[in-house]
Amino acid sequence: MMNAGMSRLLLTRLATAAGTLLFVAAAVFVTTTMLPGDVAQEILGQSATPEAVAALRHGLGLDRPPVERFLSWLGGLLVGDPGLSLVNGVPVATLIGGRLSNSLLLAAVTAAVSVPLALLLGVSSAMLRGSIYDRVVGTATIFVVSVPEFLVASLAVLVFAVKLRWLPALAQAPQGHGLLDLMRSFAMPIVTLTFVIVAQMARMTRAAVIDTLAAPYVEMARLKGAGPIRIVLTHALPNAIGPIANAVALSLSFLLGGVIIVETIFNYPGIAKLMVDGVATRDLPVVQACALIFCAGYLLLVMLADIAAILSNPRLRHR
Repeated sequence: MMNAGMSRLLLTRLATAAGTLLFVAAAVFVTTTMLPGDVAQEILGQSATPEAVAALRHGLGLDRPPVERFLSWLGGLLVGDPGLSLVNGVPVATLIGGRLSNSLLLAAVTAAVSVPLALLLGVSSAMLRGSIYDRVVGTATIFVVSVPEFLVASLAVLVFAVKLRWLPALAQAPQGHGLLDLMRSFAMPIVTLTFVIVAQMARMTRAAVIDTLAAPYVEMARLKGAGPIRIVLTHALPNAIGPIANAVALSLSFLLGGVIIVETIFNYPGIAKLMVDGVATRDLPVVQACALIFCAGYLLLVMLADIAAILSNPRLRHR
């Protein structure tokens, strides 16, 4: 049951997230408008006359003041209309709608694989702190964190697609509904994304559980004869929900950046690939909408972690 103080704290977090999203929208708009190149020149080609380029810029509304264009774009976002693609005239919402489900499916499957595995490694390493198992896991996670996603993806293509020929080099959205189709379509992208996410999440989870195991109430339970498993499950984990939620949220936020690399290398039809293609063609409305989706996803993960930390804090619940 939430008290007044906790409710105010949650409302403050929500208001902060909304203000941050507005600031991010302005930053995304300013950054994308500063991209080199001109979409009108890209559409007409290098042989186009300056008059033709200027006429197309006027037709696309690119000659309007930046503040006016930002307010128009922001107003469209508030009603769910991010505008039209400058390249083909298709609504940006239609382009994103055809790709968003693919990216969400890839992220969901990756999270379903990486989160349980990372929690298992992190909690078990904390329980066996200082053992050979803990040192092996710690060394492996440090090594994995230092390896960039593009290198993992390139090695996966080289080994599994070129040498062994077990999996296709390009990842497509699964056409069938069977588990085998899903595994073949997502095997290499998931391995690439999970590689770094699991290592980062496991290290942060281990640190959170170790801090909780050092609390006085855990020592009291240990003196009363409680076993290691009972101490972790009954006393440590319930009080480490907040730090673990932060570890999961921050680790999954790396997934947002990794998706851009993975979708590009494996030519996966998601919104990250759509954004990269939009940058190549200077299709600003597409780039702005996709970038804002990624920023909003990051803010959502951080906000959910903050809410979980607030709700799991007994001092706030009884204040």
